[in-house]
Amino acid sequence: MNTIDSQTLRAGEFPNAVRVRSHSFLSDVGVATGGQDSAPGPHDFFDTALATCKAMTAMWYAKHHGIPLERVESHVESDASQERAGVYRMRVRVELFGPLTDEQRAQVHRAIAGCPIHKLMTTSDVQIEVVPPTGSP
Repeated sequence: MNTIDSQTLRAGEFPNAVRVRSHSFLSDVGVATGGQDSAPGPHDFFDTALATCKAMTAMWYAKHHGIPLERVESHVESDASQERAGVYRMRVRVELFGPLTDEQRAQVHRAIAGCPIHKLMTTSDVQIEVVPPTGSP
């Protein structure tokens, strides 16, 4: 089980201090939402999960199959304009660098298509349980 802790930094403001294992970082919302845009927001982290998973899946696959992949760039563009209607669009472009053959590139791109976060976002039944704070009725 993984635990992520988040807490506001100042009363009445959006920025949060986030802790994941031994890592600490900040989160905020954009100015249009009332935040300071001092750090990435929740949607940014959602999109980042997909971008990093695609890149790491490519590298993992290449390492395990002896493919000479040197570097990966992953780019995600998102469109939340219809999110309230239940549609969140993401466009992903992954660039592979290194002396790969066309067949190796195709293999890596097939692996990228099935990255775990992509599957989680599109095929899993994600269940969220909101529990009352400790000591509350």
